Amino acid sequence: MLPLVASIRTWGEVIKFPHSVFALPFALLATFLAARPQRPTWTQLGLIVLCMVAARAAAMTFNRIVDVQFDAANPRTANRALPRGAVTRTAAWVFFAAACLAFLLGCAAFLRQYDNPWPLRLALPVLAWLCFYSLTKRFTLWSHVALGVALALSPVAAWVAINPTTLSAPAWLLLIAVTFWVAGFDLIYACQDVKFDRAQGLYSVPARLGVTAALWLARGFHLLTTAALVGVGLSARLGTLYYAGVACVAALLVIENALVSPRDLRRANLAFFAVNGFVGVLLGILGVLDIVLS
Repeated sequence: MLPLVASIRTWGEVIKFPHSVFALPFALLATFLAARPQRPTWTQLGLIVLCMVAARAAAMTFNRIVDVQFDAANPRTANRALPRGAVTRTAAWVFFAAACLAFLLGCAAFLRQYDNPWPLRLALPVLAWLCFYSLTKRFTLWSHVALGVALALSPVAAWVAINPTTLSAPAWLLLIAVTFWVAGFDLIYACQDVKFDRAQGLYSVPARLGVTAALWLARGFHLLTTAALVGVGLSARLGTLYYAGVACVAALLVIENALVSPRDLRRANLAFFAVNGFVGVLLGILGVLDIVLS
């Protein structure tokens, strides 16, 4: 029993459950937008969180499994659980299957509880895309955008789960915002592995086009993110609190891009983990409050 508990704890460290904070607030914002003029029930909120965390856990586990040879060869990632043997591949596949099952059960609950078949109908295509992302770095430098789309599916999926009949411009603008937000910070993060990616023949914008080009592209992506978030507010007729959140996000994205330069990438982790954690949380809290209070 104790080895199992230890393996589960190690797996939690591998897939970094706290990093669900990146996209989860956007899913919750979409949940409240889709439920208007009512409020989502606690059961709906719980199922959204379950599906979101389970889908991300499945995607991260699959990523660690298929990339284990690259992680083992990269000094930055060689100490991860799978390369160092703290978790076996067999155990990782079991964890992957468990996360997929949890996601499917959460989707099925929307059919049982709310007579909404769409989450279950779309569950396997969503899982397929989430796993497909892990393979994209082998053949396209736009893997950063593929990752962005993978996380950006969360607000659209949440909207479909709550009220598919009202899926409209705010949901698609949230998808655009999250896609380019994630793609932008992944570009910054990938700059750390330029030499390794080139040596291994992997595709990424920094490896193929250079660090300077990647950082400028990240800035452009984050500008698109801010514009899309403004579009969400306009199309959903949100108020002052939401726009305060957008202003905070814009300021944080400026700070994130200012933390790194082609000559100094030492603060790339700070830009990736600390700043982006605040982006989702601030916008999610202020956006939900704006909806509830109005």
